[in-house]
Amino acid sequence: MSKRTYGSPRITIKLFKEGFHVSRPKVARLMKKLGLKSIIRKKWVITTDSRHKYPIVENKLNRDFNVIRPCQVWVSDFTYIKTLQGWLYLNVIIDLFYRKVIGWSFSRSLKAAYTTLPAWKMAVKNRMITRKLIFHSDRGVQYSCYEFANLLSSYKLVERSMSRKGDCWDNAVAESFFKTLKVKHIYHHSYKTFKEAELSVFEYIELWYNVNRIHTTLKTSIRNKKEKFINQLVA
Repeated sequence: MSKRTYGSPRITIKLFKEGFHVSRPKVARLMKKLGLKSIIRKKWVITTDSRHKYPIVENKLNRDFNVIRPCQVWVSDFTYIKTLQGWLYLNVIIDLFYRKVIGWSFSRSLKAAYTTLPAWKMAVKNRMITRKLIFHSDRGVQYSCYEFANLLSSYKLVERSMSRKGDCWDNAVAESFFKTLKVKHIYHHSYKTFKEAELSVFEYIELWYNVNRIHTTLKTSIRNKKEKFINQLVA
């Protein structure tokens, strides 16, 4: 039932819960003998370019992912999706209170104009900032460039925060979301076109991830979002 997403550690735990007491090394040996393995990432694509001269801000989040209200902390990051037409990039913004994706963008370029800016504009359209908000990201050029930094500076209640260099744990919630997205969804599909991948990931975010983690009363608005998104793809 894990859809090939469980490796030997999780299978060992699953077996233990069902009353089978077996060590993880033995499970690993049996899986290897039977040709069973979890889905493995096939290729690494660099989406974080921190080799730039733009100003870097300090890590004000400091791995404190426990929040007490909405719009207290937003975290953001990138991932990549393989299609036969090339790489498709996904930028998301997650509200730590709901652990919900409130802003996202698809692009075929890693420039801020097509990634961080539209994702931010979607987020502020979905959530009104009325109290102090920490926006946390990595040190990538899309977050550090003047275009994006000036946009955030125009929001007086927003305080920027950035991970330490090369430390993915500083942005663990966003990293966890992408891992789940890939293992549970993307790795089970082979996308021929950009539009096919966009619609597939849109449905995952808006019809499963956000709904299951919030409440089912979002169904009507989600259906309207899907129809609008499909119309944009066709246009």
